[in-house]
Amino acid sequence: MIAEEKVVSELVNTIYDTVFDNSLWPAALKRLAEFFGGWAAAIYSKGSATGAVHQQFGFDPHYQRLYLSKYITLDPSMAGHCLADVGQLVSMGDIMPYRELQESRFHQEWATPQGLADCLTTPLDKSAAGAALFGLFRHEDDGVVDCEARRRGGLVTPHVRRAVLIGNVLDKKTTETTAFMKALDGLAAAVFLVEKNCRIVFANQSAQAMLEDGRVVCVRNRALAAADWRTSLSEIVMLAGGGDAELGTSGIAVPLSAPSKGRWLAHILPLTSGARQQTGTSFNAGAAVFIHRTALEAPSSVESMARLYRLTPSEMRVLRAVSDVGGISAVADAIGISQATVKTHLQRLFAKTGTNRQGDLIKLVAAHASPLRQP
Repeated sequence: MIAEEKVVSELVNTIYDTVFDNSLWPAALKRLAEFFGGWAAAIYSKGSATGAVHQQFGFDPHYQRLYLSKYITLDPSMAGHCLADVGQLVSMGDIMPYRELQESRFHQEWATPQGLADCLTTPLDKSAAGAALFGLFRHEDDGVVDCEARRRGGLVTPHVRRAVLIGNVLDKKTTETTAFMKALDGLAAAVFLVEKNCRIVFANQSAQAMLEDGRVVCVRNRALAAADWRTSLSEIVMLAGGGDAELGTSGIAVPLSAPSKGRWLAHILPLTSGARQQTGTSFNAGAAVFIHRTALEAPSSVESMARLYRLTPSEMRVLRAVSDVGGISAVADAIGISQATVKTHLQRLFAKTGTNRQGDLIKLVAAHASPLRQP
C-alpha cells in the first residue's frame, strides 16, 4: 500500500506538471497506461460525427486517422458517454453486452486488428455538442477491465480532469516565471495566486476586474472569497497548500454563483509540488485559483429521452440512428450492427416509449427537441 501511494503521488505530480507544459502529456499518458494495466491512453473529444485526439500514447497513427475519418460514427461508446456523468468511469461492458460489441463493424474492423479488448473512459466535460474524454485502453493480453483496473483508474482520473480543465484555460507551454506572468495577464479567465490563508499575492487583469465587479468573488477579511457566502474557497485553498495528496479530488470544478447567465467555475491547483513549485516559491503562493464562465447547455433531445425512458446506451444509439437515417437496413449500416439486433432494440424502444412505429419515434424525438415541450 505504501509503495502504491508513492507511485500515485509521483504520477499525480507528473499529471499536474502538464498544466504548465503540455509537451509532457505523452510521457504522463504512458505512465498512466502502465499504472492502469493497459497499453494506450488518450485525451480526446467527440461529437455525433466528429472528433479530435488532443493527446495520446500507444495508438498507431494509421488507426487513429481511420477512427477520426470513418469509425467514429460506428463507435458504440459514444452513447454511453452521453449518459455518463462527468467523472463517471465507463467500460465497454457498462455500455453494451460484449457479444453485441463483437458483432459490430467497429469491433471487427477497427478494434480487433489492433488487439484492443476494452477501455475505461470518463467524460472530463460535456455539452449538447459532445464530450471531452479521457480513456485508458487494454490489449487482449491485458484482458477486459476488471475491478482492480477500475479502482486504479478511479485513483488518477480526477487529477487528469483538473489538469485538462486548467490547461484549457491556460493554453501555454512555458514554466519560466516572467513569461508565465505575461501569459496570465493575457488570459480572459481570472487567475489568482494565493497564500495558504487565501490572501492574494497575484491577480491577473481579468481577476482584478472580477474583484472590482464583486459579483463572483471578492476580498473578505483580506482574503479571496466567493461572493456567495455559501461557497468556501478558503477551505479548499488550505488543503491545496498541503500539496496534491492533501487536496485530493477537491477543487476540481467549484461552482460559483453569479447573477448572470451561465455559470462560473473555479479550479484550484496546488503550487507546492513538482515543477509548479518554481511559480509558488517565486510568489510565496500555495495555490493558483482559475475562474472562468462556462455556458449552461441543454442536453440533446435523444439524451433527454434516454434519461426519461431509461434507455440503455445501445437503445439510445438505435434511436439516434432512426432519427438521423431511418429504416432498419440504414440503421444497421450506420451503427455497424446486424439488422436482427436493430429489430430487437426497436421492439424495446417501442415498449419503453409507448410507440408502435419508427415514425412515432421520430416524432417523439422532434417533440423533445422543442423548447415548448411539456415536462
